Amino acid sequence: MEKRYWWIIFIYFAMQFSGILAKPILTALDIPRTEWAGLWGTYSFALALILILILLRPDIRDRHQRGGRVSRGSAVLWAIGGIFMAYAAQIIAITIESKIFGVPTGSQNTKDLVEITKHTPYFMVVAALIGPILEEIVFRKILFGRLYGRFGFFLAALISSLVFAAVHMDFSHLLIYSAIGFTFAYLYVKTKRLLVPIIAHMSMNSLVLLVQFVFADQIREYEKQMDTMQFIFGGFLS
Repeated sequence: MEKRYWWIIFIYFAMQFSGILAKPILTALDIPRTEWAGLWGTYSFALALILILILLRPDIRDRHQRGGRVSRGSAVLWAIGGIFMAYAAQIIAITIESKIFGVPTGSQNTKDLVEITKHTPYFMVVAALIGPILEEIVFRKILFGRLYGRFGFFLAALISSLVFAAVHMDFSHLLIYSAIGFTFAYLYVKTKRLLVPIIAHMSMNSLVLLVQFVFADQIREYEKQMDTMQFIFGGFLS
């Protein structure tokens, strides 16, 4: 693997663990504790993206020389279709987790992101845009891309998806992350354009955040109604 790819991986994981350095710095700057995650996350993700894009300049410059890429028009269609494919895969994975394995619905990672964004709204740029770009570069282009040539699609997608889930520290939803990872890997293989899974990934994250903020009250009311219905029917059946 090219040396610059190793540097990209190092920068990405250094960014992930850079929060260890945040506490003394933000304390010295007298930043409110509720803003720490959003402020540090925004600056660290943005800096990581800049550095990684600089390292990817040879790939960006030579992208037109690689064969097998779909046309721009087809890429747009794949990106739109990929959004629905990713949501379908997620719904199927959620259904399997909840109905067969009894895993509670709802992601702690998503809840954490929403909570951070409430305190620092500008962090939404990271969650919806910068994060997906970095993740697709690291997990699809580099990790999956290197493994794909050696082990084939299934094993490469499985390994990259498991690492993808591990980074999000959401091990109870491995199936969901794997389903999403397989979908994005498939989009990348079929189109040979990294921008396609990036767009699908950004769209998913953006919609989740939009729903959580715009329809938060309606969601809480719906959850209350469902709890009430379960209590009523539970009383009848007990």
